[in-house]
Amino acid sequence: MSINYQLITVMQISRLKIGHEQSPLLVVDNFVPAPQSLIDYAASQTFLANSPYYPGIRAAAPAAYRQFMLHSLQDTLLEFFQLPATTLGFSVCHLSLVTTPPEQLKLLQRIPHFDTTEQHALAAVHYLFQGAQGGTAFYRHRKTGFECIDESRTLDYYRALEAENNGPHLPKVSDGYIQGDTPLFEQIAVQPGVFNRLIVYRRHALHSGVITQDTNLSADPRLGRLTISSFIDLS
Repeated sequence: MSINYQLITVMQISRLKIGHEQSPLLVVDNFVPAPQSLIDYAASQTFLANSPYYPGIRAAAPAAYRQFMLHSLQDTLLEFFQLPATTLGFSVCHLSLVTTPPEQLKLLQRIPHFDTTEQHALAAVHYLFQGAQGGTAFYRHRKTGFECIDESRTLDYYRALEAENNGPHLPKVSDGYIQGDTPLFEQIAVQPGVFNRLIVYRRHALHSGVITQDTNLSADPRLGRLTISSFIDLS
């Protein structure tokens, strides 16, 4: 597939800071000039479950998409996230569909998570669905006050989680996907899943997909909660 680089001027970029820790969050509306072409591409792919943590199925995103993101946003990402590099690359770039019913979630899928303790590693989520299918939320762990988990916090955070495992507020199977504030976590920000919106944040931030009763858990890319999820690293 090809994407016309001459049309990238339609992008609308917002630079936000969230939570007490003022973590950077980049929001890009109208990210690609022809989002329907990505949906059509996804509909031609075979999706598979490839992670014990992601509650759904995935397929590889096209190489042209990765090239387009770096071509259009690399300088912005380097500057806004204050990255000690001159070029970026991808370790992950997947078409993704959430398909797991709420009652089948594992415990770690019912609470916010972080992807790495590396502070310069980025994650991007590109929403390619229509309607109210949920976005991405960010959280603070109440007991520790942590909003991001780097190497210096890992031991304290895991000890706190372990202590909460035997407590009365541990999320039950019936709770399903996390919905806003809970006794263990406070929601500090949420980005709605607007069609053709891209968000980029540091991967050590506590976050979770917003999956509601209105979310279509279909495995059909034309109907379900289709996103492109990327891990962006220094190269």
